[in-house]
Amino acid sequence: MSTPLAQVLEGQHAADVRKAARALLAEPLLLARGPHADAFRLVRRHATELREWFDRNTGWSLQVDAETARLRKTPGTLTDPTHPAREAKRSAVPFTRRRYVLLCLALAALERGEAQIALGRLAEQVVLDAADPQLTASGIEFTLDRRDERLDLAAVVRLLLSLGVLRRVAGDEEAYVSGAGDVLYDVERRVLAGLLAARRGPSLIQAATFEERLSELVAETALDSDDLRFRAMRRSLTRRLLDDPVLYYDDLTDAELAYLTRQRGFLTARIGELTGLVAEVRAEGIAMVDPDDSLTDVRMPEQGTHGHITLLLAEHLAACSGPVLMGELERRVRELAAEHGGFWAKSAREPGAEGELVEQAVSRLAALALVSRTGDAVVPRPALARYAVGETVVLEPGKPAPGKSGSRRSGAGTPAAGHLAPELPAQRRTTRR
Repeated sequence: MSTPLAQVLEGQHAADVRKAARALLAEPLLLARGPHADAFRLVRRHATELREWFDRNTGWSLQVDAETARLRKTPGTLTDPTHPAREAKRSAVPFTRRRYVLLCLALAALERGEAQIALGRLAEQVVLDAADPQLTASGIEFTLDRRDERLDLAAVVRLLLSLGVLRRVAGDEEAYVSGAGDVLYDVERRVLAGLLAARRGPSLIQAATFEERLSELVAETALDSDDLRFRAMRRSLTRRLLDDPVLYYDDLTDAELAYLTRQRGFLTARIGELTGLVAEVRAEGIAMVDPDDSLTDVRMPEQGTHGHITLLLAEHLAACSGPVLMGELERRVRELAAEHGGFWAKSAREPGAEGELVEQAVSRLAALALVSRTGDAVVPRPALARYAVGETVVLEPGKPAPGKSGSRRSGAGTPAAGHLAPELPAQRRTTRR
C-alpha cells in the first residue's frame, strides 16, 4: 500500500525544517556563499517557521536576508568560560583577554571604515583606539612593537575571515606578522552589522562591574507578571538544554527546578521535535543527546594521544569520591605513560609534558560538564560516571546481565562491566559569535 502523497510531503517538510534548525544551531551565522550555502538556502526557505519557534521557545531572534541568516544566540549561562573563541583552522589555543579586546576594537574600526581595508591600516586604527585611558588603566596595551601583538591581531583577522566578515583579496597574514608584506580585504558590511548578539546596545549599558554589564546586555524586559516570569524561565531552560552538555538540577534556582519538574516532558518534546535530539533524563539532570553526533564542538572520547589521555583520566576521576588536585593528575599521567606511552606521541612522553597534557584533558572534561574546577582542584560531576569501569563479569549463556532486569535506572550509574560508557555529547556553543 503506497503512502499518501500528503504524508510524504509532510514528512519531507518536517525533515527539511529539522535540517535547517540543526544547521543554525551548529553555525548561527550562515552565508549565501561558501561551504554552508545549501544550509543557508534551506534556512531561508523555512525562515518564518524557524523564526517563530526560536522566538517563542528561546527568545533568540532570527534575521534572514538575501546574503545572510543570523540566529542571535545568547547563552543560558553567562559565567561559563569553557567554550572560548579559537583561531580558525590553526592552533587550538583559546583567545586571551587581549585577543577579545582586539576583536572588539577591530570590529569598531571596520564599522567606521570603507568597503576595503588593508591589515596595516586596520592595525593603525586599533592602536589608536587601544590608547583609550580606560583600556590602558585596565592593563590592555597594544602598540604593534612586539611580534606576539601582531600574532594576536592576525588571529583576530582569521576569526573574522572564518565568520565571513572579511574576504581576503591579496596578501597573507604571515607576511604581515613577519613584516614582509600587507594584506587587503573586502569588508562584508551586512555580515558585520549582524554579528553582535545582544538585546541592548553596549553603549547603553550603565552598570559598573563586568558581571552586571554582561547581564544587562542580554536582560529581557521587566518581568512584572507571572506569565512573563514563566516565559523567561521556559526560554532560559530551553537555551540551556540546547546549548549545555548537561543541565544539572543543582545548578537551577528553586523556581527554575519547580518549573522544569512540571514542564520537563513538554520542553524536551519540543526540542526533540525540532532538532532530533533525544532527552536522557537522570536523577541529577538532563542531557539532550544527539544520535547523529554533529551538534557538538567538543567530543569525548577523541582519537589521538590527547584523546586517549583524556579518556584515561576520565576513568580515573570517575572512581574518585571527591576533589582531586592537578598535581595528583600529573602524577597519574606519568604512571599512565609507563603503561601506555608506546602508543602516544613522542612529545607526550617527554619529562615535564604532563602539566600541559593534564590541562588540556581537564579543559575538555570541564567543557563537557563532566568535571568542575575549584582553584587547583578538579571535582568530578555525576555525568562522569559514564566513563567509570566496573569489575569484569563473565556471563553464562542464557543468563541476563546484572542490572538488566527491565527496570530503568534513574541515576548516572556505572556502565556495563568492563566497558566504557557511550559518549555524552555536548551541544555546540557559539556564544563567541
